[in-house]
Amino acid sequence: MELLVKRAKRGDAEAFIELIERNKLSMYRVARGFLREEEDVADAMSETVLTCYEKVGSLRQDAYFKSWMIRILINHCKDILKKQKRSISVEDIPETEAQAPDGESLEFRELIEPLREQDRSIFTLYYVYGLKVKEIAACMEMKENTVATRLKRGREALREELNADHVKGGRR
Repeated sequence: MELLVKRAKRGDAEAFIELIERNKLSMYRVARGFLREEEDVADAMSETVLTCYEKVGSLRQDAYFKSWMIRILINHCKDILKKQKRSISVEDIPETEAQAPDGESLEFRELIEPLREQDRSIFTLYYVYGLKVKEIAACMEMKENTVATRLKRGREALREELNADHVKGGRR
């Protein structure tokens, strides 16, 4: 992939298109995690492609193309949410589907609902999309230790919540 990035940085449009093709599913999943409407997802993705195309020459480390692109995508998603002055909540997600269109299970969304929005984003990027702590840190513009700590605290909070639910369920 680094070879494609080098070619894209030199102005090779075909190489850039190949980079986008290889990453479009990841882009869709991340955008869908932030945005509810398909039109908004499409807008965020197209804005991201345009921004990346215009600024690919400014990418410092070719190996981090995907993280760089995802960070740009997240920023576009946040901009869309700010403009609409709304946010995604689990209540807005239809419960009739066993699987959300982006591959994230509704059960997972319900599980992480008690977490803060930013922590839900970290959990989704880590557990659903398989990004590493370092990649999440780059995407979310945080320190790696912050991401790792939030994952740890989130796991602990969810464990306590599940234990409390289990205890309640056992006393009935």
